[in-house]
Amino acid sequence: NCSMVLKTLHFITRPLSDEEGNFSLAYIITIHKELEMFVKLLRAIYMPQNIYCIHVDEKSPKDYKAAVQNIVNCFENIFISSKRENVVYAGFSRLQADINCMRDLVHSKIQWNYVINLCGQDYPIKTNRDIIQYIKSKWNGKNMTPGVVQPLHMKHRTQVSYREYVHSGMSYVYPTKNIKAKPPYNLTIYFGSAYYILTKEFVEFTLTDARAKDLLEWSRDTYSPDEHYWVTLNRLNG
Repeated sequence: NCSMVLKTLHFITRPLSDEEGNFSLAYIITIHKELEMFVKLLRAIYMPQNIYCIHVDEKSPKDYKAAVQNIVNCFENIFISSKRENVVYAGFSRLQADINCMRDLVHSKIQWNYVINLCGQDYPIKTNRDIIQYIKSKWNGKNMTPGVVQPLHMKHRTQVSYREYVHSGMSYVYPTKNIKAKPPYNLTIYFGSAYYILTKEFVEFTLTDARAKDLLEWSRDTYSPDEHYWVTLNRLNG
């Protein structure tokens, strides 16, 4: 019952300030378990002027997927990604899940300014307005992808080819004996956080630029590619 959902969970139904109303954020939330935690997170970050793409792990139980769909159906600005992955921790599928949501978000009617990615176990310690003011104060027109040049002890992640083993009971990434080719365009690989705040322009760039596409393809058999992909792209000249 959607009216009960809005009322009992106290979802915010109008922008709390003009500043927030004029600055829409997009969120990508990848989830696979703990429905109650997801609802608490969603309620905490929900604003009617924002837009939310939810990626539900394809391996999740049917009743979990149905429950998420029921909640999403109550909101015009929340949707489940059109393409869903069997997500494996540290696998390429985790990065692909974000990209699937990005492809949906760039075609959204809501004109969002930045996208923030989260997992189902995240929870905000700042308000929507705090986040916007922080972005505007230090990062206006820039991306937040914290990281450093790939450390020596992380080199194995991109030097050896990895594969995903997908099973409903247990999924994992394992190394093969195959040595990977050097990165395309002789790119310097950076390493850092899989979590980011990105401009819409940068998202469009990652979905269309040849370097971004080739790096994505090269990253397909690396370990935890979401921890190098965004960081490396954001450090390209220009």
